[in-house]
Amino acid sequence: MTEIFLGDLSQVKLFDILKPLLIGKKTGKLSFQGRESGEMYLELGNIVHAKTPNAIGEYGFFAIMGWKTGRITFEPDDPPPERTISIPSEQLFLNWSSKKMDWEKIREVISSNNAVFRLCLQRDRENKIITADQWNVLALSNGVRTISEITKILEWDELKTVTMTYQLIQAGLLERGEVQKPLRKKLAGENFFLSVENELKKVIGPVAPFIIEDKLSEFGETKDSLPQDQKVIFVESLGEEIPNDLKRKEFVKAMMESLSLLK
Repeated sequence: MTEIFLGDLSQVKLFDILKPLLIGKKTGKLSFQGRESGEMYLELGNIVHAKTPNAIGEYGFFAIMGWKTGRITFEPDDPPPERTISIPSEQLFLNWSSKKMDWEKIREVISSNNAVFRLCLQRDRENKIITADQWNVLALSNGVRTISEITKILEWDELKTVTMTYQLIQAGLLERGEVQKPLRKKLAGENFFLSVENELKKVIGPVAPFIIEDKLSEFGETKDSLPQDQKVIFVESLGEEIPNDLKRKEFVKAMMESLSLLK
């Protein structure tokens, strides 16, 4: 299927991209790729499925709506693999609008899903009443487990875990522990970018370094932060900037051969 580049979230609002697809009653798959990745499916102008690595359905939609960077592509007529959103898109956006301000407040307190929290001493001697969901989060918040780890144990969406944690912080039952550093991903590396620049110069000339930097910006990355597992998609994305079909194929082929040697 033909993949159409629609824009980058650093330059355009997601709603402005979605609006013509919804009005035009389009069916297809929206892919989001950059610092965060996800997908969203439309069926006859309705959003019927949304998914990120840590959320699905309405929570997945909320997560994607909060992203500020990432390139967006659309594959027309690609049917949804499942339907995790049953409400009309109009109601979905109304739900997002009502939750947006609350979500921004939560993120001021809990900026990362790698954050950890622990029980804190009760100094006000006031009785607390909490829900069963809040109790589950409280029981697992031991100052060592991250929000992401608690989410996996409870088999929840991270949005739900973050919300419960925030409510417990506001109630004075949890306090921040030490922040767990995420595992360092293997990076694409200097040799990769030297090879990319060299091959790209062969087909488009001296503007190659500027196109590479612009593409990195679309991905929300730098040469020092692009993960190794995004090298192939980065090369393919660069290839889209080459107007000549033959030269585009030559570039991608040369880079794929180079990538096999760089492993």
